[in-house]
Amino acid sequence: HMRIASPPTTHPCFYGVDTPSQDQLIAAQMSIDEIAREIDADSLAFITVDGMYRAIADTVRDPETPQFCDACFTGEYPIQLASGLSAKRVSHGSGA
Repeated sequence: HMRIASPPTTHPCFYGVDTPSQDQLIAAQMSIDEIAREIDADSLAFITVDGMYRAIADTVRDPETPQFCDACFTGEYPIQLASGLSAKRVSHGSGA
């Protein structure tokens, strides 16, 4: 059995954490059950985003104004993309 003390990382981080493009993140490509089979675990569970907020700030996430950067878990980045950049290009590292 495997328990992870963070939500699944489904989006890249552009703020100092060197994470790969979205198509290289296992949680963005597979369901939790598929990941469990891939790592040969009997079961796999992650903390939820709200569970993470309750653990560190005794509150739940406010989707209008998140208290912390959680873009790698939610895909909701704290700033808008620069003009001319598509979300697909940024997330997947493609030239599209």
